[in-house]
Amino acid sequence: MFKKMLAIVALSSLGVTAYAVDASQVEKSIELKDGSTVYIFKDGKMGMEDKVGRATYMESGHVMETKDGKKIIMNGNEIWRVDELLHKYHRG
Repeated sequence: MFKKMLAIVALSSLGVTAYAVDASQVEKSIELKDGSTVYIFKDGKMGMEDKVGRATYMESGHVMETKDGKKIIMNGNEIWRVDELLHKYHRG
């Protein structure tokens, strides 16, 4: 009985941490020339928000131009993390 309860607690806490994304994981955000925003997470992965505020796909390795003319290369494609950030208060 004790082992079953321990297993249930362990699995439920694993599920909570797997989907928990908060703004403290974002190292910085960079506005791009086209009006979209790239979020750089502390682990070096990136995710993108389009100019109308939706998490959007960007192929890893794609070169993007920032608003000030610098070039950056997409590392990863963390759509789910950006979506969680954008809709943090909209989900129950």
